[in-house]
Amino acid sequence: MKKILLVCNAGMSTSMLVAKMKKAAEKDGIEVSIEAKPLSDAKTQIQETDIVLLGPQIRYELENVRKIAGSTPVEAIDMKDYGMMNGEKVLKHALEVIG
Repeated sequence: MKKILLVCNAGMSTSMLVAKMKKAAEKDGIEVSIEAKPLSDAKTQIQETDIVLLGPQIRYELENVRKIAGSTPVEAIDMKDYGMMNGEKVLKHALEVIG
């Protein structure tokens, strides 16, 4: 099972996106674990996940998180997809990056 970690400031809007991503995964029969965490809590879990997605509000942390992540891919969520809460598109992109 693939593990996707969404990282943001506080986790409110990102939890809504997680719910939409889970719904999209369920609809397509994809087994995936998706969690949202604030950056302060996420640092210890970054290397135990298959991909880290940063909320647009903390995209400035991209390089720092990549250093912590090592070989784990780190991407910023597209601002438009985030704003429209397009869980399906964000999930599809994450799975493409994971391979």
